[in-house]
Amino acid sequence: MRIEQIAVPTPGRGDVLIKVIACGVCHSDLHAIDGDWRRCPTLPLIPGHEVARATSRALGEGVTDMKVGDAVGVPWMYTAPAADARFCMAGMETICKAGEASGYTKPGGYAEYMVAGAAFVARLPKNADLYQLAPILCAGVTTYRGLKRTNARPGQWMAVVGIGGLGHIAVQYAKAMGYRVAGRRRRGRQAAPRQEAGCGTRRQRPRKECATGAPGQDRRRPRRHRHRGRAAGVRAGDRHAAARRHGLLISASPGGKKDEIRASISAITNWELSVRGSNVGTRLDLNEAVAFAANGLVTAKIKKAPLEQINAIFDETCAPGRSWGVWF
Repeated sequence: MRIEQIAVPTPGRGDVLIKVIACGVCHSDLHAIDGDWRRCPTLPLIPGHEVARATSRALGEGVTDMKVGDAVGVPWMYTAPAADARFCMAGMETICKAGEASGYTKPGGYAEYMVAGAAFVARLPKNADLYQLAPILCAGVTTYRGLKRTNARPGQWMAVVGIGGLGHIAVQYAKAMGYRVAGRRRRGRQAAPRQEAGCGTRRQRPRKECATGAPGQDRRRPRRHRHRGRAAGVRAGDRHAAARRHGLLISASPGGKKDEIRASISAITNWELSVRGSNVGTRLDLNEAVAFAANGLVTAKIKKAPLEQINAIFDETCAPGRSWGVWF
């Protein structure tokens, strides 16, 4: 990637112009640059969809529920046109066929200024730490919606597979939502992200790997369900996750070139297993996810760097054991 000078964009009807302060690097940015997905990004590509800004600079025509100076955040979902309102009315606007994506089909936050759909930006607390909240606008809302879609109840086990950029946030959301959490890293990954997310290690807790629970709860797990929970959330394209009988496997992270899972039809039938997808999050999910973080219940592990280092940051993000790095 290279830095170029372009004109400051003008907000159209229903849009807001934002001066970017912080933008997170998501692995989806790498998928966009590599052209991994069937729907190709709009070129020239300006990535970035974890965008936080302290003040909106200008409002387009028709924007009446926001004023210049409001704190806002830009997520992946740029807009979901009302032309296919059945999904919006059912709380599934994330799968709108005509939807647009920030940093993919629309210019994103790897820039000083960007335009976003006013109806789809998050409202951030006035004095919020924008660097901390930027990852919540994608990694946060993605894991939060995924956890909601498991329909698990507080007190049940939740296995988070892949304690990386999304996984270390997923563990925190799961704990805040009252689940008993087991985290598992992929082979060859470092243990540090898992520990910092609130999980233990096999050496520290024999046969209770990465077990956490709410105060007063039994922190032990049945040995036969080791690595398996009522629901298992796949965060980084891991194809080897498993859920217990009558459990649910949910994926909230596109897998790129490894976008496949192995499944046994007889096991799904006999054990009444479920496999479900979760696509980023709706506007309601977004504001709920931000509220968790703004109240101190979820904190992203971040690393700051200037935009000029973007190519080096991509190299670091792709290196083994570095999938959890987030930059601004």
